[in-house]
Amino acid sequence: MIAMDLMHHSSCFLLPTIPLQRRPSLTYALLVLNQNLPRFTPLLWNHAQLHLCADGGANRLYDEMPLFFPQEDASDVRRRYKPDVIKGDMDSIRREVLEFYASLGTEIVDKSHDQDTTDLHKCVTYIRDSASGLDKSNLCVLVVGALGGRFDHEMGNLNVICRFSSMRIVLLSNDSLIHLLPRTYCHEIHIQTSVEGPHCGLIPIGTPSKSSTTTGLQWDLNNTAMEFGGLVSTSNIVKEEKVTVQSDCDLLWTISIKKL
Repeated sequence: MIAMDLMHHSSCFLLPTIPLQRRPSLTYALLVLNQNLPRFTPLLWNHAQLHLCADGGANRLYDEMPLFFPQEDASDVRRRYKPDVIKGDMDSIRREVLEFYASLGTEIVDKSHDQDTTDLHKCVTYIRDSASGLDKSNLCVLVVGALGGRFDHEMGNLNVICRFSSMRIVLLSNDSLIHLLPRTYCHEIHIQTSVEGPHCGLIPIGTPSKSSTTTGLQWDLNNTAMEFGGLVSTSNIVKEEKVTVQSDCDLLWTISIKKL
């Protein structure tokens, strides 16, 4: 294969403290969708510099964030975890939730006229084009509530990370995470063994792969062809703390998240 630039990946955002020496050094934005909040949502919130809710994701934040702090007053928790922005077509957010966050100064961006894009797409566009005071040179968007629920929603979320392939976007649930490995890079994935793995997968997206090569997996690929209807690398196992991936097509990387 032709030599390509190296792209580093790490799930260190799942750690209580992000080590300064970890590569890459990223700025995080947290985006909340309308599914159950993962148990580590407060941790991600603390790492993020920008916090957004996509429409009904604000209901989830309002209802579920206080459940992580049962000894505290729910109203205090809601005020502490106030989103910077709520954006979407506003067909799911409850009025009392909208009014509560608006009273705290949350920016409300009503895109009810746009029915051609998903709420996730709208929020990613906001982060890319409109978010001020945010270092976007090494930005990573963490999306909670992106997996589970309706399958067409999941597919729409996968489509968004493909449409914004030049941005780092990680889809998260309680059980796993997914992000894109663009074919224009050779990828080095630093495994955080205390919080993720060992189960993982590599899935071609958009087009079949005629040649994919990995190191660090129990069943490594060696110039292997992958496509739907043929071989895809699901139910693989991470064997090393560093996994490398190179492919002639875009791949989805997924890895399990440990239940600590």
